[in-house]
Amino acid sequence: MLARVSANTQDGYQVPSKAIADVVDAKLAPSSRLSPNNQWMAFFERQRIASLKDLSKAELKLAGITLNAKNFSRSRPRSKYLSIEIKHLTSGKTVSVKGLADGRILSPSWSPDSEHIAFIIEQTAQSYLYLFNVATQQLTRSDIALNAVITSKPYRWLPNSDGLLVNLAVNISKQAPSAKTAPITPVISETSGQKAPVRTYQNLLQTPLDKALFEFYGLGQLARVSLEGKVTLLTIPSIIKSFKPSPNSEYILVGEITTPFSYLVPYSRFASKWQVLSISGEVVTHVANQKLAEDIAQGFDSVRTGKRRISWRADKPATLVWVEAQDGGSMKEDVPIHDHLFTWKAPFKSDAKLFAKVERRFAGIQWANDKVAILSDWRFSDRQVRMQIINPKNPDGPRVLFNERSYNDAYSDPGDFVLVTNKFGTRTIKVVGERYMMLTGIGASDKGNIPFLDRFDIKTGSSTRIWQSEAPYYERVKAVLDDSGEKLVTLRESKTEQPNFYLRDVKHNKLNKFTDFLHPYPQFKDIKKEKISYKRDDGVTLSGTLYLPANYNGSKLPVLMWAYPLEYKDKSVASQVRDSPYEFTYIGYWGPMPYLANGIAVFDDPTMPIVGIDGKEPNDTFRKQLVSSAEAAVNALVEKGIADKSRIAIAGHSYGAFMVANLLAHSDLFKTGIARSGAYNRTLTPFGFQGEERDFWQGQDVYSAMSPFFHAEKINEPMLMIHGKQDPNSGTYPMQSERMYNALKGLGKEARLVILPYEGHGYRARESILHVLWEQEEWLKKTLLSND
Repeated sequence: MLARVSANTQDGYQVPSKAIADVVDAKLAPSSRLSPNNQWMAFFERQRIASLKDLSKAELKLAGITLNAKNFSRSRPRSKYLSIEIKHLTSGKTVSVKGLADGRILSPSWSPDSEHIAFIIEQTAQSYLYLFNVATQQLTRSDIALNAVITSKPYRWLPNSDGLLVNLAVNISKQAPSAKTAPITPVISETSGQKAPVRTYQNLLQTPLDKALFEFYGLGQLARVSLEGKVTLLTIPSIIKSFKPSPNSEYILVGEITTPFSYLVPYSRFASKWQVLSISGEVVTHVANQKLAEDIAQGFDSVRTGKRRISWRADKPATLVWVEAQDGGSMKEDVPIHDHLFTWKAPFKSDAKLFAKVERRFAGIQWANDKVAILSDWRFSDRQVRMQIINPKNPDGPRVLFNERSYNDAYSDPGDFVLVTNKFGTRTIKVVGERYMMLTGIGASDKGNIPFLDRFDIKTGSSTRIWQSEAPYYERVKAVLDDSGEKLVTLRESKTEQPNFYLRDVKHNKLNKFTDFLHPYPQFKDIKKEKISYKRDDGVTLSGTLYLPANYNGSKLPVLMWAYPLEYKDKSVASQVRDSPYEFTYIGYWGPMPYLANGIAVFDDPTMPIVGIDGKEPNDTFRKQLVSSAEAAVNALVEKGIADKSRIAIAGHSYGAFMVANLLAHSDLFKTGIARSGAYNRTLTPFGFQGEERDFWQGQDVYSAMSPFFHAEKINEPMLMIHGKQDPNSGTYPMQSERMYNALKGLGKEARLVILPYEGHGYRARESILHVLWEQEEWLKKTLLSND
């Protein structure tokens, strides 16, 4: 183990104290997938962290994608696993998937008939498709090379479970274009005279060679793989963006990226061609040509023109659905109808039909059957989202308003509809007796989250509560096993009990434990947790969760606050409680919790709402509201007798880092700050950021007032900044931290900048995570715990 020394004198990777380092290796509960027939639960052991060696492997960055050129896959998948175990819900029989090759397990999924699990094992040279038969416990591998560059999940089950569709890596054994063979040519971009605001995307194409590489690595070929492993080629090679079989498994919707490519936007906005193929690969019909979308109108609810969101209707054998904007793609246009929803039924001989008119921006549609669907639309200006019950046979006829609220309004969230696998093998809303639907939700309330299961009566429009979590537990419905909603699979936890799955019989009030996951942090088991509420000076109620060390004796403590500002259009919504006092206390290496081991009190997620009222945008008074929220939090801790007012630190990640720098610049509330992966100069994100829709030229005063870089001379407290060298996140590229550090250094301020090799917006390598924990621990010892 490397020695722990002063953060000011030691170079190289370091490790924190043992109590904190042990958090990195804690074994968390596995991820889980319930089979479509609700009989089996598959558990996937998570690979939480990577090694620096993994991250340092060569990567290509093309059109917004970071890829591994050796095996034609994304280089940093979000979810990766080490092992698979399957357990029967009623018998308790356990099956382990054995004989797996070395490599990361990716993209596991059940077959619609629940007889197989498919998954990918990524190895050095290629990614392999595996099938596991649950009944026979037979494991088979297909030797075909998969292309997961653009279609990051390179396979899909046929809904009839008769096989899978895959995207093959046709160029995997070929030589890629190189700088030696690429022509030397100017890189030319030209405006059209039309407005084309774009965000500060990272990892875009930059040269003609990049374009050639994108085409080379993106090239795939659609094939069908039988359960026995037989491979049938279906198409000629193309850059496949999306492929999805129809519910009756007779057709395939395929989207292909076409030229021209772009230096300004990622691949998702490139031109594309959409077609329907037969299951044997013949072209049945052309659906759409989407143009290159470099000129989408400004606004978070603005969209590309033409056909978009092309998909299949889940409750019909083969009916296409898509949306077309009626406002030129801009919600700022004053039109009565902003979107049209179209359908087109196989065999696609007649014209497509206008299915429904959507008043606001289309947000989605959930299908149940011929009589019931849920149509959702939204609008950013007032943060409103609306759900309507429609009759698919007469969708523009009478609609029943199911729910309308601000999407920030957690108290009014009706929950999520319980789904069922239908006769086609696709997922639709479960409707019982042609009358009832069921919803599960977290049940946000002023007393905290209280998860529930409701029955909704379509005929009367009323809801009946079937079940609700009870203190001192936090218990969520993960599956409904019967039509009455009385047989449930739940995930149950408490402040001190690790979440575990249970089988609950509501009618007979029976509860049987299904799993036995152990407490991952026994050394932190006795820490104290309390939800506290307080008000800021404009009357907005705020809250946060206070954690005290296990050996707390009632004296005043140094405090580490960790927060993230959020924007609202309504004061009452901004005051809402958004967690439960009975949730299990995760320590986790990402946030502030490990520093309880250093005798520091933690105030986690004190709310920092930025509210736009009386016609103003939230950011018009960002600084005033931010400082007011922080001051209210500090006063609450001091009045409670917990905090030493002269020893409080503020910390945050991303927009939370932006918050830290602003609070240090515009208040004297904190002794020090820790800012990770932040943005500090908003003129470097001139076409909007976070929830700000105005561009720099429309809101220069707001951009400058909110940018702590413009006010660096006011920062009088030491600040630790940490940033991943390869941060691809829009707006938080490493230059933001480098320029802020240079400003502080030039002004004679106390600051430390840590740039982590190979890391992105979040940090993944074990070495990096341990070093970040060490940096933060040493910084807090020096600036918060010292008597200086």
